[in-house]
Amino acid sequence: MLGMVKGLGITLKSMTKKKVTYQYPDQPLKMPERFRGIQHFDPEKCIVCNQCARICPTDCITLTGKKHPDPNKKGKIIDTYDINFEICILCDLCTEVCPTEAIVMTTNYELATYSRDELFKNLEWLHENDQNIRGGS
Repeated sequence: MLGMVKGLGITLKSMTKKKVTYQYPDQPLKMPERFRGIQHFDPEKCIVCNQCARICPTDCITLTGKKHPDPNKKGKIIDTYDINFEICILCDLCTEVCPTEAIVMTTNYELATYSRDELFKNLEWLHENDQNIRGGS
């Protein structure tokens, strides 16, 4: 009997406390500014230096470029930029080594899918991921 009274007391006490749960799908969590989420890619800034692909510890970044079509301009222009989020660990190394800040982290974290094939994101998808871009350090 005493155990039941103690249990009921704990239940009544917890009913008056502030709720700590969120209505997640309806009210998304606000992530802190330094949260490492999905990357945003700006192809206009990319100089195809391949530093992001070289430093990636999981080799999930694929980057290709082609010679600039204007013969008067030097350098390359971006052709393809793909990230395999199936193996990406969101370590932020690709954004740290980018000399032109063409790739930056966001605070977006929604990557849930029903198929692993949908975790391969291309240049267009990464460029359109422009919500909640993380500010400077």
